[in-house]
Amino acid sequence: MSKIRLGFIGVGGIATGRHIPTFRTFDEVEITAVQDVNKERAMKVANELGIPEFFSDIQDMYPHVDAVVICTPNKFHAPISIDAMNHGKHVLCEKPMALTTDECARMIEAEKRNGVKLHIAYHYRFMKEAIAAKKIIERGTIGAPIVVRVKGLRRRKVPGWGVFTNQELQGGGALIDYGCHLLDLAMYLMGDVKPVEVSSSTYNHLSRTNTVNEWGHFNREAFEVEDHVSAFIRFDNGASMLFETSWAANIPEDENHISISGMKAGLDVFDMKVNQADEDLMTTMRIDYIKVDEPYSRLQAQNFISAVKYDAPLRVKSHEAKEVSKIIEAIYKSSKEQRSVIL
Repeated sequence: MSKIRLGFIGVGGIATGRHIPTFRTFDEVEITAVQDVNKERAMKVANELGIPEFFSDIQDMYPHVDAVVICTPNKFHAPISIDAMNHGKHVLCEKPMALTTDECARMIEAEKRNGVKLHIAYHYRFMKEAIAAKKIIERGTIGAPIVVRVKGLRRRKVPGWGVFTNQELQGGGALIDYGCHLLDLAMYLMGDVKPVEVSSSTYNHLSRTNTVNEWGHFNREAFEVEDHVSAFIRFDNGASMLFETSWAANIPEDENHISISGMKAGLDVFDMKVNQADEDLMTTMRIDYIKVDEPYSRLQAQNFISAVKYDAPLRVKSHEAKEVSKIIEAIYKSSKEQRSVIL
């Protein structure tokens, strides 16, 4: 393979604002086609960005590409990914992997059966803080994780564009759109753990009231997804996670937070520091500088390119993304049934 012929399925904001501009910076890639159910949108993007082909039917695009980037609403992640892989195409699919664990399993089966790469776009793993945190943990600095605290909170920032508040198309709200990133990163840092029990509550009271929202207008009367989630998660190795995410919390300011209490020390991932104690001292080591020269969007794209072109390992493995979806599915189930869910 000389250059990877890359196509985009769905050309909304995430495609045109992040993925297309990023992949265009790589010599190993040629963006040859875009597809969208709105053919006029596909034509407009192709013309503006100088992309040779545009389609409304995905089947018509396959002969023109070696790999695809899927940027559709969540409902279509699994069926389109499976179809693309069955056509022998490598896939970078936006998060979440799918709406259900069963869909994730079918995606993994298609990946293995067709001998292609399937990468899920959990880009928080490529942030400089995540890279540094993983190194610190792998060096044994904090020991085995015991308790993990995760917060992905925004103050009155419900997305007022796209289909983010559409239950049928997205499968949920703040959790499946935003909180999933922090959940995935926390599990990545914990290592090879499996969730065994989830207890949770979801809420959408605040977004149904006539209050200020920084990120545009949305139909409050028809608001049917959650805007706030709290959960307690147990893992097979005895570790536990306290998890909270929101689009619309009544808090002073937005907060991205992961802290890990380990057997030997603790680690705060954002505003990074290591918290230690011995027989007579407690110390805090602050991380002043992290040498990562590329932005996360470019590191993510490079990882996918290297996997397709050189069979390099993917940082986000499909079975790991499936575990994230398993927890998301269990959080919704636990809240709906008002009970703990055993996995």
